[in-house]
Amino acid sequence: MGAFFSERTIEIAFLRTSKGIFDIRGGAEYKVRMTPADRYEAWLPRLISSVRESAPPITPPSVSEIELQARWFSGEFGRSFTTRSGDDVEIVQFGEWNREAGPDFRGAAVALNGGRSVRGCIELDPDVRDWERHGHAVNPAYENVILHIFFAVGQSELFTQTLSGRAVPQVKLDATKIDRTPLNPVPLAKCGRCSGPLAGMQSGQVCDLLAAAAHYRMRRKAQRISQAAEIHGEFAAPYPFLAETLGYKSNKLPFLLLAQRLPVSELRKMRGDLEAVLFGSCGFLTATDFSEIPNDTKGYLRRLWENWWPHRAKFSNLVLAPGLWKCGGVRPMNHPQRRIGALAEIARRWPKVRDVLRSADPSAMHRFFTNLRHDYWDFHYTLTSQPSLRRMALVGPERVNGILMNVVLPMALREQPAEFEKLQALAAPDFNAHIKTAALRLFGADARRLPLLKTALYQQGLLQIYNDFCCQDLSGCRHCLLPEQLGQWR
Repeated sequence: MGAFFSERTIEIAFLRTSKGIFDIRGGAEYKVRMTPADRYEAWLPRLISSVRESAPPITPPSVSEIELQARWFSGEFGRSFTTRSGDDVEIVQFGEWNREAGPDFRGAAVALNGGRSVRGCIELDPDVRDWERHGHAVNPAYENVILHIFFAVGQSELFTQTLSGRAVPQVKLDATKIDRTPLNPVPLAKCGRCSGPLAGMQSGQVCDLLAAAAHYRMRRKAQRISQAAEIHGEFAAPYPFLAETLGYKSNKLPFLLLAQRLPVSELRKMRGDLEAVLFGSCGFLTATDFSEIPNDTKGYLRRLWENWWPHRAKFSNLVLAPGLWKCGGVRPMNHPQRRIGALAEIARRWPKVRDVLRSADPSAMHRFFTNLRHDYWDFHYTLTSQPSLRRMALVGPERVNGILMNVVLPMALREQPAEFEKLQALAAPDFNAHIKTAALRLFGADARRLPLLKTALYQQGLLQIYNDFCCQDLSGCRHCLLPEQLGQWR
């Protein structure tokens, strides 16, 4: 099958007639009203199982092992599976990130075939062969593994066994179910083939498409938060997503990992050591010689180090690898060290933050976050920078808008779909590099691109289309389905 899809092919599940839209799945016809998100999802060729020949299957090598683990722990793959031996397995508790050498997650509980729960550890690998490759089969630290999860299998059947010879149930995850919105997207700066077809579409059609993509994007975000709430509880569920938003486009993954490995409920028990544990777990507290550090930083850094030291051994296995952080090309005010300072203040005030988030009131959000203060980070970009002469916002208005779009409105949409109107009324934040790149890629020199992107609604739609097509295409735009697919939008 070629890259072009007819309207009949795209709407496999829906039949459009002069009297309305009918659901024809299962041989019956029921009149339905498709939401904008439904329309966008039905329009996406990559989501239609019958025509998956159009694109190669998603394979895990494009996603790092640590990101796969973070996505698993967020509940992105669900909690009900079938083992390779045909048993039903339910994840009763996802446990927590392991702080010691050994399996990835400890304190988990699973139930096989609806039976009683079995407690132990879970190991997640990109490839089933990693169990043998990494020596888990002869390592006593893996004796308590109750589930081995992976994405790829070799040509021969491999069983997962512990040192004592006990067989471990295996679950192969479907890599095509990965949310392909990249945590750290790679910019694609050149104008794409889709700019011509988009230029030929009427402005109303373009606005309609962007709005539908924005609806779909918000629904996906709401689903992620719902999954996390089911697994980790309503109180703490928004915290990892708020942390991810503080990471901006370059550091979403390390912020998500940090929030998963140090849950807000546990952080708050540390009281005065909270901030030090955050900075230590980030890997930012490595210097013990303070002689070369600016005088105004010495006292702050020394306090962090002294408070981190008692916890260092306990959390050493969870310290983030330096390679996860992207500090180059980041605006000084957005440096991850400043954002960790902001995250510490948010964790300290989490009950109040939670109430503000649940209010879904943009004005209350801006008042609360723009009034956050930190004696050190209000005047510093990094732990080594000279102080600023002016106070800087710990969480600026642009980031507050990001929290609204990525956390608050998706939370509200879970219960009140009408809350989407707040996104339609929300002014767009300043164009960041990601927005500019996406606009250039899709619209090229089309003069409409800037007016279209003056609202948060259309910016979100643009990013969704960019992620669904541009970021998934590995052919340099040659085989991307979007140019032909645009002709199918009605």
